[in-house]
Amino acid sequence: MYEFGLAESLPVVGRSHSDTARRFRVKYVLAIASMDMVCGLVAGLVALFVRFDEVNQTFVTPYLVASLTSPFVWLASMAIAGAYEERFIGIGSDEFRRIASTGFSLTAAVAIVAYSIKVEVARGYVVLAIPLATVLTLISRYRLRKRLHRRRAQGRNLKRVVAVGHASAVVDLVRRLRREPYHGLEVSAACLPNAPGIDAEVFGLPVLGDFSGVAQVVERVGAECVAVLACPEMDGTALRRLAWQLEKNDIDLIVAPALMEVAGPRTSIRPIAGLPLLHVEHPQLTGARHVIKSLYDRLLAGLLLVLSAPFLAALALAIRRDDAGPAFYLQTRVGKGGKTFTVYKFRTMIQNADRQQVALLEHNESGGALFKIKKDPRITPMGLWLRRWSVDELPQLVNVVKGEMSLVGPRPPLPQEVAEYGDEDVRRRLVVKPGMTGLWQVSGRSDLTWEESVRLDLRYVENWSLLLDLQILWKTCNAVLFGRGAY
Repeated sequence: MYEFGLAESLPVVGRSHSDTARRFRVKYVLAIASMDMVCGLVAGLVALFVRFDEVNQTFVTPYLVASLTSPFVWLASMAIAGAYEERFIGIGSDEFRRIASTGFSLTAAVAIVAYSIKVEVARGYVVLAIPLATVLTLISRYRLRKRLHRRRAQGRNLKRVVAVGHASAVVDLVRRLRREPYHGLEVSAACLPNAPGIDAEVFGLPVLGDFSGVAQVVERVGAECVAVLACPEMDGTALRRLAWQLEKNDIDLIVAPALMEVAGPRTSIRPIAGLPLLHVEHPQLTGARHVIKSLYDRLLAGLLLVLSAPFLAALALAIRRDDAGPAFYLQTRVGKGGKTFTVYKFRTMIQNADRQQVALLEHNESGGALFKIKKDPRITPMGLWLRRWSVDELPQLVNVVKGEMSLVGPRPPLPQEVAEYGDEDVRRRLVVKPGMTGLWQVSGRSDLTWEESVRLDLRYVENWSLLLDLQILWKTCNAVLFGRGAY
């Protein structure tokens, strides 16, 4: 399936790239620490002037001292919470969660200490200073993170990785990291269990050895991280020995378990009989949290419908003027449990466009059961604009209010697509309500292949949470704002 070629002219990189990358990360940590101190100082001074604009100087002096020392207190609190650990910086929600946790913990600590030593503290000052520092820090971290992501998208400040595993797993990892460079990882070389020869390559990636020479390959390419993918050859003993070799040069070791699509909250390590066993909880597909999700979906969708009603009416008139015909397009889709329903969308194609699909099958640019053409001739001029900004999906708020869809969920499939589902894995998408947006929307939209779309939908089903829904909604706003992957 994967062809191997020769790459004998590959140069030895050494540690120069590694040293440069490490220096950048040190500078980045110093930058966010400096911004955190600025946020702490600004919050302290704002709270001081808002709370004590007309109070005697004797009473204000302690709070002036507190405001001037607040940058150092805030910095120390963030450090204690692990907000400067490299694994939490620049990616994932853990960074923001630790900042919010720091603000909550510091507020609680001040209250407890003040009560314990019976010191009167101006509650207005504390209630304003710490939350303001938290909000300012979250905003500054977000801006710095976006700047870092842009640099990584340009191929800068990436951490070099040596992938250890079978060819198929290595190729899958390379594809994911190239599609999502904001993770900051770049696979520079691979080690396969049965390397075809010295300096071969697979998927354009140099294969520089087998599992016995991982440490040497790391040194050769100047890597800072080793990613061990799920494979039977790399058992516990081999993995432990590899970790001993890598710790000498402080090389990171990350391990991808066989359950690659199962998120952290559903997994826990439980030592049994001296063995660290991975316990996997079942996904929560029913219960109180899903009731909350349904209520939240319907209330928010109803509010959005009311607020956007004039805009929707204007769009409907524009569609009818652009191309004579109905403004709305009704289509049968498959929902939770395989139940069909009618989905509402603004019409973006010429009338009777479905009848022309057979003639366009040879131009299909997607695999599996999907049908997608990047420059579909059936799309109207107004439809191009609607799709560019995903405005054509807004009438689906009606489906959400009716309880047929959710704001966030898997992509709602067509009946003919469901009929082509060849295995039980794909049908797993139907155990929850489909959504107006989802992981597929924020990870590439129409640019995704059929396999990638299915994988993302399954990841959502297996790892659903209210927090994940909020993250997807936030990222959807960015994806729609910049029109990425829409056609």
